[in-house]
Amino acid sequence: MYLNSLKPAEGSVKNRKRIGRGTGSGRGGTSTRGHKGAKSRSGYSQKSGFEGGQMPLQRRVPKYGFKNINRVEYKAINLDTLESLIASSEATVLDFNFFKEHGLVSKNDKIKVLGRGELNKAVEVHAHAFSGTAATSIEKAGGKTVAI
Repeated sequence: MYLNSLKPAEGSVKNRKRIGRGTGSGRGGTSTRGHKGAKSRSGYSQKSGFEGGQMPLQRRVPKYGFKNINRVEYKAINLDTLESLIASSEATVLDFNFFKEHGLVSKNDKIKVLGRGELNKAVEVHAHAFSGTAATSIEKAGGKTVAI
């Protein structure tokens, strides 16, 4: 086998359609655009969402609700997740960098600790927010909650 003998697999490469190259090619004349009308002309472009004059979907469907621009999205981390992290790493301070290293959050996320599960070890947890049950569980185990 040599480089000059390499060929693509049979049927994997097709010839491109040569449009507008005379009637003998079978694709001359209208060049597969049909007869007359805007779509046959050069420079034609259709508005996105245009439905041929019919009332478009985005105008037929009513508007509802609103987006609260002040909403804060938190990444939820439960106590059972913290417990498994502590067991695997023997850490005593769980801060943002710790969560980031373990793949629980991205750099722009805000963390909220929620109360599912139990903590058995005293740890210091740094997060943006805590649920009431999570804060009491952490403090009951002898730990400390620190709001970032």
